[in-house]
Amino acid sequence: MTNGSSSPTCRLYARITAQIVAAIEAGAGEYRMPWHCSDPSVARPTNVASGKAYRGVNRLVLWIAAQSGCHPSGLWGTYRHWQALGAQVRKGERATTVVFWKEIGSARSQDDDQDENERGRRFLARGYSVFNRAQVDNYEAEAPAPLPEAERIGHADALYSNLGITTIDGGSEAYFLPSSDRIHMPSFEAFEDPAAYYSVLYHEATHATAAAHRVGRDRNCSRLLAGLLRVGANGMVDGGLAA
Repeated sequence: MTNGSSSPTCRLYARITAQIVAAIEAGAGEYRMPWHCSDPSVARPTNVASGKAYRGVNRLVLWIAAQSGCHPSGLWGTYRHWQALGAQVRKGERATTVVFWKEIGSARSQDDDQDENERGRRFLARGYSVFNRAQVDNYEAEAPAPLPEAERIGHADALYSNLGITTIDGGSEAYFLPSSDRIHMPSFEAFEDPAAYYSVLYHEATHATAAAHRVGRDRNCSRLLAGLLRVGANGMVDGGLAA
């Protein structure tokens, strides 16, 4: 009798599970600016051949691989995909396994009264080895299109406008300048996606709450946060943690 745990599908699941556990144990890693990027966002891994985003567990697996490998790109493909585009996977690079499910037929139930949608369907899982753009040479991507203004989120803009914080658009950095009580942001079109833009914008808005005429966060608040989170030898925590 064959041990089910030694089947190819079980081994594939075990490998993916091990990657997820290792990433959790390793922690979140360093922050990467979500703008000035010519490739798809790491948060939305995309196949270089089809242009389609990976889904399901494959998305999680590729997030983990990009983080652990410090890959700034969200573009992935098999060896043959890259080769067809004139690129070459560098010698010694390690592939990441993704899994695709293919329906191979249906097992018709003997119960004629069973609803069509409830009848058994059979799928075959197959693993593929993919490489990130950062792992290949000689690939030239087209310049990315700017993020369209039409993708702005109206209610998010309205809420931010009501905060009354002076905001300067343009440039290559995002920060709150306390001395001028204003926020500086890269332009909307420079971001990878709307979620990235608004997450950075509202992060900087949280810094702005430190101003006395707003929330007026002070050193006492910082000490409280530090005590709760047990960070910092001097019992202090900066606005970055609050944000």
